[in-house]
Amino acid sequence: MGKAGQARQVFRSYGKNSKVKKVTGTEKSVPKTCKLKKGLVPGSVLILLAGRFRGRRAVFLKQLASGLLLVTGPYAVNGVPLRRVNQRMCIGTSTKVDLKGASFGSVDDAYFAREKKAAGKKGEAMFAAGAEKKEMSAEKKAGQKTLDEAVAKGLSADVRSYLKARFSLSSKMYPHELRF
Repeated sequence: MGKAGQARQVFRSYGKNSKVKKVTGTEKSVPKTCKLKKGLVPGSVLILLAGRFRGRRAVFLKQLASGLLLVTGPYAVNGVPLRRVNQRMCIGTSTKVDLKGASFGSVDDAYFAREKKAAGKKGEAMFAAGAEKKEMSAEKKAGQKTLDEAVAKGLSADVRSYLKARFSLSSKMYPHELRF
């Protein structure tokens, strides 16, 4: 007769049963920022492939310390705000935008950090806090506006309409045959 359930497995190791000891006191290596995709330079127009703004075109501003890309629509042109994007989730195009006069040096990863929540009672806070909606601070709105003015100033009419248009594939359009 066979066993009805799963048979108990016993694995034995012969020889020395030594555990690997972790070396203490070593510092963690800080990850290096990854290389940029070929053809990406500040001012390039990107097509976003994922997230809320998928299919939208955005202007690449710089690479942040975390390796993410800083992009903007500009917001006044196509509604894409200042955001961080993973470079795997975008396609670089050959279109370039003039960024002279745009100062985005103050924007870094800390700019996008969320505010810490104050700790409260578990039961009450779960239902009451769900109704609140966080608004963007006036400081960030002003920063978005000043940055967008400098970027939008260098846009010609045809580039402006190109940024407004959404990207999508239709039938008989194969992405590996397209020239971006």
